[in-house]
Amino acid sequence: MFKKLKNRFLLLNLITITIMMLVAFAAIYAITYQNVRRDIDVELHNITEFYRNAPGDGRQRGGQDAGIKPGGSPFNSDFGEPPLGKTVSFMLLADANNALIDMESRFDLEQALYVEALGKALETGDETGQFTIDGNDWAFHAQPIAIGTLFVFMDVTAQQGILTNLIYTFLAVGLGMLIVIYWISRMFASRSIKPVKEAFEKQKQFIADASHELKTPLAVIQTNTDVLLANRDDTIASQEKWLNYIKQETQRMAKLTGDLLYLTEMEDARIATLHTEYNLSDALETIMLTMEAVIFEKQLRFDYEIEPGLMTKGSAEQMMQVIMILLDNAIKYANPQGAITLTLKKKQNDAVLSVTNTGEGISPEHLDRIFDRFYRTDTSRSRAQGGHGLGLAIAKSIVEQHGGKLSVRSVVGESTTFVLHLPAL
Repeated sequence: MFKKLKNRFLLLNLITITIMMLVAFAAIYAITYQNVRRDIDVELHNITEFYRNAPGDGRQRGGQDAGIKPGGSPFNSDFGEPPLGKTVSFMLLADANNALIDMESRFDLEQALYVEALGKALETGDETGQFTIDGNDWAFHAQPIAIGTLFVFMDVTAQQGILTNLIYTFLAVGLGMLIVIYWISRMFASRSIKPVKEAFEKQKQFIADASHELKTPLAVIQTNTDVLLANRDDTIASQEKWLNYIKQETQRMAKLTGDLLYLTEMEDARIATLHTEYNLSDALETIMLTMEAVIFEKQLRFDYEIEPGLMTKGSAEQMMQVIMILLDNAIKYANPQGAITLTLKKKQNDAVLSVTNTGEGISPEHLDRIFDRFYRTDTSRSRAQGGHGLGLAIAKSIVEQHGGKLSVRSVVGESTTFVLHLPAL
């Protein structure tokens, strides 16, 4: 699936870039073509005017329609150089029947060229045009005069070569760019779909974990229901044990689905949280009062140091939930006769809460995933403790929505410390 997505992304990217390149190259070529054609027209016009206005036997001055006396030559070989230097050009005169009657050229050209050039020009039937003879490109301009038509021809092979070379250059550059862009796009396509792939894998894992978590209580409920159905004649009092099992598993499923819905609201819907100023120190002390009995029952030593009057902004109820999760984890995973240490202090602009418990600790390979949904370092022990691996994921989501940071550090065989940073007022 991801390979197909990557190929589609790559194909779409290449098609888009190819179209953009074609449009850019077409615009550049059109502009260059217009400039070259304009230069050719200007040069051809200059040559035409030069030959037409040059002094000669029977040629009138002034640029009006020139006449040629009968029997006189329309050209004068002594009227000087045309204005284009080394540009190959020549002039032909055709009578009313399109027969060649005279010519003028500064270059030694074959007679056959003149005849063929005149024929090509007459075939077009236009006053201006362009044709090819023996691999050379010629542009011409025809101008009527009193005794026939004056044709001026100019070699434009070099100018046409510019356009041809431009096309080849575009093809070479375009092909090279497409090859480079292909590999760059391939690299970026892989990087672009990586977050999608990771999200998809997390979703698959999430579904698998949720299904696994629900499978156990459903199996217990089904088993106990079968026992009840097998003993239909017994009283409810005698079946109380099985009913309690069903109730416990139902409560477990209700808590699991509640936590999942809460995570969905926190992360996907991004529900608006009422952010108000509250006393974090007082909130922490309230949680401690509710947890002291549990800590005492577990026979754990409890040390705490709370800086009074620390204010922050956010939802006091949600932050109390985070503190409850951290303390509950510390109690569950503390070693027998162990200790729990809690501190709340202001450091620079943050209120920093740390919760430490002695115990087995968390190995380094688990630290990066400790906040993932359903992730547990010891599955069997976690099930015995009644957890689903969602508490720390919920805590991290709440903290991030409050602009804070939740991290963990641990020494294997000694202790684990969760550190919460919140912006202090």
